[in-house]
Amino acid sequence: MATYLDTIIARHRRAAALDDRPLVPLVQLASAMAPTRGFRAALADVAHLAVISEVKRRSPSKGDLNAALDPAVLASDYEHGGASCLSVLTDEESFGGSVADLQAARFACSLPVLRKDFTVCEHDVVDARLMGADCLLLISAALEPDELVRFHALAVEIGLDVLVEIHDETELEVALAAGANLVGVNQRDLVTFQVDHERALRMAGVMPAGVVRVAESGVRGPADAASLYTAGYQAVLVGETLVTSGDPAAAVRALIAG
Repeated sequence: MATYLDTIIARHRRAAALDDRPLVPLVQLASAMAPTRGFRAALADVAHLAVISEVKRRSPSKGDLNAALDPAVLASDYEHGGASCLSVLTDEESFGGSVADLQAARFACSLPVLRKDFTVCEHDVVDARLMGADCLLLISAALEPDELVRFHALAVEIGLDVLVEIHDETELEVALAAGANLVGVNQRDLVTFQVDHERALRMAGVMPAGVVRVAESGVRGPADAASLYTAGYQAVLVGETLVTSGDPAAAVRALIAG
């Protein structure tokens, strides 16, 4: 059965096949940029549950969540609420995001920013750095193991942190083999799109020391956040709950307090 991810990745791969920009000059430009804000460090260096607050206009499964949001205002609200980092969707067709959203959000605050998109080629890696992101998302389920290794190495080379998203033990092994030290467990099933909280609880127990653990998707409120923190996660990545809350700063504070 084709999943949302299959459809989105196929679209991104078609676009990547048409990208004929020379890669070496782009890598050189990215390597010469000022240092990033330190995404992984911002999660590892706090004494409470860290919140990665997401700028998310819509989703393929639920449609519009907050289509008219102002990314700059939302980023500022998240920072005032105590968020450790931002995640910004830049996929336009499926999520209503854009590079402009990422840049506006980052400019409006001092938080490190993850480019939340579907990386399928080296150009995507370099583009994340060039647009101003501090961290790159690599989705294990969307990539071949050799691609994950290559993209992870290139991202590190040009100064990005890398959040590797996994769903199970097999994908964790691939992530660790690529050198991942920041791993996100997506609680959402890729076929049914239902949230499986037991998945995150199980995976927390098999991650080695030194890996910063992030729980993604389906964090509905303080009770879920507290459960994940107790299970061993240093951070949660939360989008829908925050962008539909009506008071993003208060919603972030509630997640941190558990």
